[in-house]
Amino acid sequence: MAALNTPLIAPSLLAADFSRAAEEVAAVETAGADWLHLDVMDGHFVPNLSMGPQLIKALRPTSKLPFDVHLMIAPVDPYIEAFARAGADHIHLHVEAGPHTHRSLQHVRDHGVKPGVAICPATPPEAVGEVLDLVDMILVMTVNPGFGGQKFLTSQLRKIETLRRMADATGRDIRIGVDGGITAETAPLAVAAGADVLVAGTSVYGQPDYGAAIAALRSGAHSPA
Repeated sequence: MAALNTPLIAPSLLAADFSRAAEEVAAVETAGADWLHLDVMDGHFVPNLSMGPQLIKALRPTSKLPFDVHLMIAPVDPYIEAFARAGADHIHLHVEAGPHTHRSLQHVRDHGVKPGVAICPATPPEAVGEVLDLVDMILVMTVNPGFGGQKFLTSQLRKIETLRRMADATGRDIRIGVDGGITAETAPLAVAAGADVLVAGTSVYGQPDYGAAIAALRSGAHSPA
């Protein structure tokens, strides 16, 4: 498996204190985060509402972290440009969000943003097989999308393994991210399966010391599962 020796840690702003959003972004940057993960929910594709491009645009000047934007919205195409202009460095869209995933990913790249494809727990890994030539990352949902604080679905470990093999077979540098229920206990499972990006919400923002929480995820990722 071609996962990174040390996984990238991407704290999810969804778990932060939104009344202090800019401070919360600065805090995880200082604490050693690699990326900032931004969950966009529309109340339609997933049963929750979160943030829009205005918040991302407002936060963009406050941080040098890559903004990893996860669009849990359908339809997605009409909003790609807005999030690209707001300052997204990566945009993940769901393979389940519409019939034209290939075209949507092309649209992301056309705006100078790295495209990623996200996949829900009930969707088989083969669903992304025809777009691997277009993506820089596959984001495996290890919870059902829509709410933070859920428990990690160990049923998704086999999917991560399969997607790691599929990604490696392309000969391209495709990251495998995991999103949902990532803790110091579940991180080693995800990394052993082939993940090299860990999206962490409450396991960072729900802790009193963000630096210690990020360090624990990094060091724990290679502990015996």
